[in-house]
Amino acid sequence: MKLKVLAAASLSLLAITAAGCSPAPAPESSAPPAEPGELVVYTSRKEDFVAPLLEKFTADTGIEVEALYADDAVINRLKEEAGSPRADVMIGNDAGALEYLRLQDVLAPVGDIEGIDSIDSAYRAADGSWFGLSARTRGLIYNKGLISEADVPTTIWELTDPKYKGMFAITRGGNGSMIAHVSALRAEWDDVRTEEWIRKTKDNAGAITNGHSDIRKAVGAGEFAFGLVNNYYYHQQLREPTDNNVGFIYLDQAEGEMGAVVNAAGVGFVAGGPNLESARTFAAWVLLPENQREFSNASLEVPLNPEVEAPEGTAAIDSYRAHGLPLSRLGEVWEDTRTLIERAGLDLELK
Repeated sequence: MKLKVLAAASLSLLAITAAGCSPAPAPESSAPPAEPGELVVYTSRKEDFVAPLLEKFTADTGIEVEALYADDAVINRLKEEAGSPRADVMIGNDAGALEYLRLQDVLAPVGDIEGIDSIDSAYRAADGSWFGLSARTRGLIYNKGLISEADVPTTIWELTDPKYKGMFAITRGGNGSMIAHVSALRAEWDDVRTEEWIRKTKDNAGAITNGHSDIRKAVGAGEFAFGLVNNYYYHQQLREPTDNNVGFIYLDQAEGEMGAVVNAAGVGFVAGGPNLESARTFAAWVLLPENQREFSNASLEVPLNPEVEAPEGTAAIDSYRAHGLPLSRLGEVWEDTRTLIERAGLDLELK
């Protein structure tokens, strides 16, 4: 089965709108309207991670899928299409973005979903309009040839320490995981301290990259001693044939510390999507244990369902101290966090 992919070259250039700004108009799709009984999926995840899952869905159910791969630009696209949606399902990397879209009435529940109780309530919307499937936990990938484990920072605040100046890399401010991380810091601290952390960390960083793949590769190659990434990038680097002498630190693990910040990749349902029954079928299908495993293992993320086997060598979600912020709260402050990040001087997009 060959998956139909919607044209999206121009979408990858769309910037997510900042708070108080008018959204950039989304370009019209060059694809014809979806036929009844199909499923249209918009996703911010990489095609390599999603395409095999969608191909399996078609093979299992007979429902044809059209997919749009457009990074974080899908958020703008879905907002632009609200009221006359093209998509049925969003597969996203960030629970904060999913909840933000729910609060904008872009996502809506599709009714009772079989299997939803396999996902803890902390990792899904109360109304069932979205749910997480796999965890991505923030921490530091480090090069064992450049720095010892004992010398790697163990708290997120230590990235502000001048002794680490130039030794590490972070992503741009508009990266979804960075937005979620900063939102969690705002909840743990306050905006003043969080803005100070952003400003000092930005000034200390040796590089600011577009994404985490750039960081893991640079650390693996010895360009930087360590970098702030999601944990699955460490496991991806371990599987590289070279430049794989790396370790990973889960941050803020000591008694009384905040714990590592966890986010979730998952699935949301578009309000008024043209293929409601297909969306319902997909919801129940993707929650089957074998498909939860497929969703997580494709990127080496950790399943949120503790009954689903994690990829070999990865740490189970309950094996380290995690920050206690419910992921649904990330959406409430999603735009405000973007504004704070910009105000602190960390560009949302690379210039």
